[in-house]
Amino acid sequence: MRRREFITFVGGAAAVWPLAARAQPERMPRIGVLAPTIHEGAILQGLRELGYVQGKNVVIEYRPTDRTGTIADFAAELVRLNVDVIIATGSQAVRAARQATQSIPIVMTAASDPIGTGFVASLARPGGNVTGNSLLSPELSGKRLALLSEIVNGLSRVAAL
Repeated sequence: MRRREFITFVGGAAAVWPLAARAQPERMPRIGVLAPTIHEGAILQGLRELGYVQGKNVVIEYRPTDRTGTIADFAAELVRLNVDVIIATGSQAVRAARQATQSIPIVMTAASDPIGTGFVASLARPGGNVTGNSLLSPELSGKRLALLSEIVNGLSRVAAL
């Protein structure tokens, strides 16, 4: 009688285990934010528009770079936390994140001259693990002036501070 009970138990468990395995919660994506000032509301709103809710289906690790400690320490901490992507604001944050990891994708924001600093190989094909946008790229200055001259008829001089 014990053998039948054992076989019944094992057979029943084998039928249920695949269902239990599927019921296990998947690991939530983790986003690391390395920035001098954290605009948490804007980040959360943007993620919400894409269907992500903090604590429900995404985890966001904020590391404000203006608090005590070094940016390199904060970047290394995000790498130790095994985040899936790092959002780095400013050239110092991008440099620190890039030195901390070669495998985790880094999205740069507000970094100046990404080609000159060596963050990316080119704007068209950044290569490596760094991508994002930059408003202060010398390569785009000529294109901006050309666009401005098309928009403003008779433009002959431009001054920038």
